[in-house]
Amino acid sequence: MLDPSSSEEESDEILEEESGKEALGSAAPGARLSPSRTSEGSAGGAGLGGAGAAAGAGGGGGAGAAGGAAGGLQPGSRAGGGRPSSPSPSVVSEKEKEELERLQKEEEERKKRLQLYVFVMRCIAYPFNAKQPTDMARRQQKISKQQLQTVKDRFQAFLNGETQIVADEAFMNAVQSYYEVFLKSDRVARMVQSGGCSANDSREVFKKHIEKRVRSLPEIDGLSKETVLSSWMAKFDAIYRGEEDPRKQQARMTASAASELILSKEQLYEMFQNILGIKKFEHQLLYNACQLDNPDEQAAQIRRELDGRLQMADQIARERKFPKFVSKEMENMYIEELKSSVNLLMANLESMPVSKGGEFKLQKLKRSHNASIIDMGEESENQLSKSDVVLSFSLEVVIMEVQGLKSLAPNRIVYCTMEVEGGEKLQTDQAEASKPTWGTQGDFSTTHALPAVKVKLFTESTGVLALEDKELGRVILHPTPNSPKQSEWHKMTVSKNCPDQDLKIKLAVRMDKPQNMKHSGYLWAIGKNVWKRWKKRFFVLVQVSQYTFAMCSYREKKAEPQELLQLDGYTVDYTDPQPGLEGGRAFFNAVKEGDTVIFASDDEQDRILWVQAMYRATGQSHKPVPPTQVQKLNAKGGNVPQLDAPISQFYADRAQKHGMDEFISSNPCNFDHASLFEMVQRLTLDHRLNDSYSCLGWFSPGQVFVLDEYCARNGVRGCHRHLCYLRDLLERAENGAMIDPTLLHYSFAFCASHVHGNRPDGIGTVTVEEKERFEEIKERLRVLLENQITHFRYCFPFGRPEGALKATLSLLERVLMKDIVTPVPQEEVKTVIRKCLEQAALVNYSRLSEYAKIEGKKREMYEHPVFCLASQVMDLTIQNQKDAENVGRLITPAKKLEDTIRLAELVIEVLQQNEEHHAEPHVDKGEAFAWWSDLMVEHAETFLSLFAVDMDAALEVQPPDTWDSFPLFQLLNDFLRTDYNLCNGKFHKHLQDLFAPLVVRYVDLMESSIAQSIHRGFERESWEPVKSLTSNLPNVNLPNVNLPKVPNLPVPNIPLGIPQMPTFSAPSWMAAIYDADNGSGTSEDLFWKLDALQTFIRDLHWPEEEFGKHLEQRLKLMASDMIESCVKRTRIAFEVKLQKTSRSTDFRVPQSICTMFNVMVDAKAQSTKLCSMEMGQEHQYHSKIDELIEETVKEMITLLVAKFVTILEGVLAKLSRYDEGTLFSSFLSFTVKAASKYVDVPKPGMDVADAYVTFVRHSQDVLRDKVNEEMYIERLFDQWYNSSMNVICTWLTDRMDLQLHIYQLKTLIRMVKKTYRDFRLQGVLDSTLNSKTYETIRNRLTVEEATASVSEGGGLQGISMKDSDEEDEEDD
Repeated sequence: MLDPSSSEEESDEILEEESGKEALGSAAPGARLSPSRTSEGSAGGAGLGGAGAAAGAGGGGGAGAAGGAAGGLQPGSRAGGGRPSSPSPSVVSEKEKEELERLQKEEEERKKRLQLYVFVMRCIAYPFNAKQPTDMARRQQKISKQQLQTVKDRFQAFLNGETQIVADEAFMNAVQSYYEVFLKSDRVARMVQSGGCSANDSREVFKKHIEKRVRSLPEIDGLSKETVLSSWMAKFDAIYRGEEDPRKQQARMTASAASELILSKEQLYEMFQNILGIKKFEHQLLYNACQLDNPDEQAAQIRRELDGRLQMADQIARERKFPKFVSKEMENMYIEELKSSVNLLMANLESMPVSKGGEFKLQKLKRSHNASIIDMGEESENQLSKSDVVLSFSLEVVIMEVQGLKSLAPNRIVYCTMEVEGGEKLQTDQAEASKPTWGTQGDFSTTHALPAVKVKLFTESTGVLALEDKELGRVILHPTPNSPKQSEWHKMTVSKNCPDQDLKIKLAVRMDKPQNMKHSGYLWAIGKNVWKRWKKRFFVLVQVSQYTFAMCSYREKKAEPQELLQLDGYTVDYTDPQPGLEGGRAFFNAVKEGDTVIFASDDEQDRILWVQAMYRATGQSHKPVPPTQVQKLNAKGGNVPQLDAPISQFYADRAQKHGMDEFISSNPCNFDHASLFEMVQRLTLDHRLNDSYSCLGWFSPGQVFVLDEYCARNGVRGCHRHLCYLRDLLERAENGAMIDPTLLHYSFAFCASHVHGNRPDGIGTVTVEEKERFEEIKERLRVLLENQITHFRYCFPFGRPEGALKATLSLLERVLMKDIVTPVPQEEVKTVIRKCLEQAALVNYSRLSEYAKIEGKKREMYEHPVFCLASQVMDLTIQNQKDAENVGRLITPAKKLEDTIRLAELVIEVLQQNEEHHAEPHVDKGEAFAWWSDLMVEHAETFLSLFAVDMDAALEVQPPDTWDSFPLFQLLNDFLRTDYNLCNGKFHKHLQDLFAPLVVRYVDLMESSIAQSIHRGFERESWEPVKSLTSNLPNVNLPNVNLPKVPNLPVPNIPLGIPQMPTFSAPSWMAAIYDADNGSGTSEDLFWKLDALQTFIRDLHWPEEEFGKHLEQRLKLMASDMIESCVKRTRIAFEVKLQKTSRSTDFRVPQSICTMFNVMVDAKAQSTKLCSMEMGQEHQYHSKIDELIEETVKEMITLLVAKFVTILEGVLAKLSRYDEGTLFSSFLSFTVKAASKYVDVPKPGMDVADAYVTFVRHSQDVLRDKVNEEMYIERLFDQWYNSSMNVICTWLTDRMDLQLHIYQLKTLIRMVKKTYRDFRLQGVLDSTLNSKTYETIRNRLTVEEATASVSEGGGLQGISMKDSDEEDEEDD
């Protein structure tokens, strides 16, 4: 309960002071006002009283003037002593009249809110119909504009590396995308402005944003995707929270969540003070005057209200003043509804405990609620019996001390006993007679209204034969609940033989009042049927149930009442003293048809308390006023509260003084609660939408509780409530606030079932006004829903609030129903939504185009040189405008294409967001909205068709034979081909039709260009080896390429009009990457271009299978033809090159020969990739070109081996000079023998052998080092070795009959042995080395060696066919 001693008195003083200042400020100069007169004026009439209160509450003199005018006073008759003369009407200006009217309206509004607050306070103080719901969804804290900017700054700081949060590149990319797409989106800013964005929305969007990213990451052993997700979300929370302490935030959130769920009465009072604009001191005055802390008073108020509603129903039935219903038959039903609703409230009240929080449970009376409440005359069923009245009292007896023990020895033991009549006996501790103090408490319970409490004093007997202790004295008390609670001295009754006759005992007896006992005390009473003798009795007012009270008289030591009077139907009031009745001073009576009971108390205050208690019990509409108060009010104006009045009367006087009495004493049944509730619900909704929660229009549990209680208690029709709620929600939604469509659905469904007569509780009455308002709201709701679906990207950005789009579709389907039973055909719903989505495509594309234009202008501005030199230009604005106009007139095709590509990126982003956030409303609805995805596909196609217009316009202005538009195709096609719904759709096919001729033209030109590059390249070919680009092209980012997906294949125009490819030269930056030498520049250029062309066409991912196969087949055939031409030209160049080389042992294998071999190697490798088909014709072109390459390689090996054989034949031809029988042989032998006598002659033939061996070894090393194909080297060496052995064998066979000259023998032995050894070192197999030809040569040379040894006598000089270490050393 509020303490009135401090805050209210202070507010009272402030009120009077402000009122005085107000009057002084408005009075003429020199006028003096009296505070007492001011008080009197403010308490005078209703209008003037309101003015005085308004002056204190509002602090403005205008309120007082308005109140005075409303009360019928002249403008100059302010509450005060000074009265300035009133100006004539002609002098009063129109402005003053408008101001006066405005003040009057404000005063009326203030009074209305105060009256409304009184009704709301009573609902909060004693609810008996509703309770605060605990199953409502928890609302999240909403984000304000400042908080959104703070979050943006935190994420920007993280991306700039200004935080301590460690993150990898993948998380950084995810945050960057989230920041750009979500946080910087204007749709999020609108959602924040609408009050529908919470921190949970931001978190859920990020979680959904990263799920696909995390799922696409490669698997890592020991690290699950769920762990990565939770880690990323923890980092997100850390970024979002910033430097705040999470524990403080958690505590703050917990406190706010608790207040969001359940509110105390004090919190509810404070909330509705804010809602209705009630000041604190006004609340205190109303709270105390209405006795909101007194449940008995509140229950009595409810009983009076319900009785008034029943009387109103009867009056309506009598006077036939019904609202206008849709059917005449509903008038009688309306009366039944009114009465049944009141009966239900009475039943609810009847089921309430007598006092909340007490242990007492109501007695269940055997009667029908409807019969007893509607017809109070049927008392036979309601008659109480004495056994129905049960009281249970608890007593506390505390014995403190005893005085007057003088005859006992100081060390004698004394003690006390205590008992309640009919109960157990308790004993205190023992004490010495010198200090007889205890402080012992005994607790008892009894059913006697006037119990007898006995307390006795004993001393222990000292006699040996004594059986009992000696009683020294006793006292018998008859306490009541009204008895003093503090300890008092009582004189004890002592026995005659006790020397101490003046014994006193100090004790306290506290008797608690049971919950169902409302008042008690001694009264004089006389009645017709009960208490027939004028006698003083002990009365107790007992509440048996919420609607049953009894006035009971009790005797001492009796549990049941002696007599009782059931107060149903009685009216209590003050009365004058009755002549002939002696005893009692203050009289009052209880009157009923045919019966009057007169009561009298011994003092005035007791009478007031009795009358107030009985007034609450009877539920009468008449409020008794004490005669003394009426007299004093008439005499003094009621400024001084009566000293003998209870505190409630004091509060009532203060409320009347401040003009609150009219609000407190007003009869609720006389008010239009429909309009009052409409007002409080509207103000509550405004308060709710402006609090810190993202409520989406949902009331808090405390607000729902108060509104439910108000509707039930004051009979507000449910349909009216929801219609007003729908109208208020629609107004907010139309003004940009975010309202949950599920909430709209609930209220609409209730109204629809009511209007169409399909309520779950049966058919109810429907007024014409309700039906008309429902139809109006239904149309407004349909327009709103269609508008929201049309602007779904902006009304439900990123799919938030969760499930809102799905609920909107469901509500629209419900709104389109003609009645509550017949479902609307699905095709009709689809038609409406299809129309909305068609309009949505236009809206979305228009906004997207505007955004792209604004973004493009910003980019131009930052790139424009005028902007860079802004500090040096005096008139920057004018210059920028001129430049912008020039740029607009001179926009180039390239710029237009660039803008189109950027627009395409935005289009794809929009479609992806639609698919991610708006394309799944049917997941939780089964088949209810299974067609939504089809409509979204149509929406996407419409959206793309709008883009196609701009795309076609941009492509039309592009110059012919330019390929800069391919990135646009790749961008769109890569998105469309992966979308199941849009792949090969209308726009996709249009895109293919648009670019198919361009692709064909591109391939034609590239084919001609590559063919020309082969022709011209081989004409100028130097056959120098180059580094390979082809095999690693997909892994290398080529420099200076703006569009990576399009190969850097410039096609300059030549006089013939056919594009020509530039000659390839390996860039310097490639040297460090690749070490191996490969083919010629022309071949590498060819292979790179073919590979790049095929890669480009393959990366187009042409969606139409037939055309894609055609492109692939054509490119494979082209590659096959080009490689075939390359191979043939290389074969010709190889033969020409060999013909130009030397035939002697001075021949060295040139680099170009190896390069040509490498061209064959590359051609074979590239043919596998460039010429093979992946489908049925897998090896059609590949096998053909492979055969050509194999044949060509064989021919090249044969030609090269023939070259080697020619050189060997030249060496053998030199040895043929030494054949036996020739002139040259004889002459050479003679010359050598003659010269050897004088000088050392060199070994003949060794220079020839050494030259040949050097030639072989050098050729082998060059081929081994420069040719990249081991198989070709092996085949070449095998063929070379065999051919060499065959030539030598033939040469020896031709000289079978001749003995070899010593010099021939030595040269051949050296050549054969070294050749054998070198080829073995090169990896030629032993089976090839030890062929029959070689064995024949070996045997012949061995025989010749033996013959020469015999004939020459060691002339071989150590040269032998046998292996020796000396020879190896010599070789080395």
